Amino acid sequence: MTNPIDPTDSVVGILMGLSSPPTSLHEPEFAGNEWKYTRDCLDTGWVSSVGSYVDRFEEMLADYTGAKHAIATINGTASLHICLLLAGVMPDEEVLMPAFTFVATANAVSYCHAYPHFVDCEETTLGLDPDKLSTYLEEIAEVSHNGCFNKKTGRRIAAVICMHAFGHPAKLDELLSICERFKLPLIEDAAESLGSKYKGKHTGTLGLVSDLSFNGNKIMTTGCGGAILTNDAALAKQAKHLTTTAKVAHKWEFDHDQVGFNYRMPNVNAAIGCAQLEQLPSFLTRKRILAERYKNAFDSVDAVEFFQEPQDSTSNYWLNVLLLETGLEDFRDRLLEKTNDQGIMTRPAWTPMHMLKIYKDCPRMDLSITESLYRRLINIPSSPSLVKASDGQA
Repeated sequence: MTNPIDPTDSVVGILMGLSSPPTSLHEPEFAGNEWKYTRDCLDTGWVSSVGSYVDRFEEMLADYTGAKHAIATINGTASLHICLLLAGVMPDEEVLMPAFTFVATANAVSYCHAYPHFVDCEETTLGLDPDKLSTYLEEIAEVSHNGCFNKKTGRRIAAVICMHAFGHPAKLDELLSICERFKLPLIEDAAESLGSKYKGKHTGTLGLVSDLSFNGNKIMTTGCGGAILTNDAALAKQAKHLTTTAKVAHKWEFDHDQVGFNYRMPNVNAAIGCAQLEQLPSFLTRKRILAERYKNAFDSVDAVEFFQEPQDSTSNYWLNVLLLETGLEDFRDRLLEKTNDQGIMTRPAWTPMHMLKIYKDCPRMDLSITESLYRRLINIPSSPSLVKASDGQA
């Protein structure tokens, strides 16, 4: 029996050649109007959740994504929490969602006092597997005029969340068809996929509602921040109401007609966001150039695959992905250790949700692909600054 190929030295050599350590995984870039817009907030005193930049940022987001409505929030997790409430998720119900995701996806479900119900992903998109989901629902679900119910737990299944992992779109057409058949709203967790498109449409615009994230490590940032996208005017109005403490408009009275949340994005963060959105095309162009460089470099490396955008999709390549061949899982940690020791920041995928102590008892299907990806996946440096701005000019 031959010894497995150790790709560690080859991977380190390529990453050293394409960057100058120390190299972060994904760092923000401020080369536009950030200072100008932020100073305007400070000079005018409009720094909190009321101000012209919040409205402007929402308009810019809607225009860029093609969504009819965008509501800016304090962070992506808050956005997803509101998305679940808008979709009608109630306590003691279940929400189907990927086990292969960041913990915020499951946490948002828990904020609703509902149960995350974990579903497997597929290796071609890193997103929910429509075929496995369909087969699973045919086995466990019962649809009536009151909705979709889990025959094993007796609880209503209230929604499906798909997450566009590392900016790569999931198979939205297939997932929407399954959701329609089982009377389930589809929520897109598009926190990582600003700038990504599925069959020409921006992610986050095909489901009932979606969330975006503008954390410091995302493709563009507002420092902290998120947004809700929807094409439904009534849901957009309710989203803005819920994220501003459900305060009824009045000149002076403090009347709140339901339990709301202080989730509105501050004006000063929105100002940064406006400047970042102006530069987003450059970020996207340079990130695609970087992804092409990685693809060409890793084509010659045995036992390692550079993950490319799925069919019918245009990805933002938020975090670039290397996949070790099956059977080489033992090399993952060695590769992570050596790259980080060399000043090149790499990291594994998130610990799958069902492997976390807080979610180990949640309902789930077979998660073999999720578990395999977790053992084989490595994120590598992905900042747009790794490509010169001049290289990204049209």
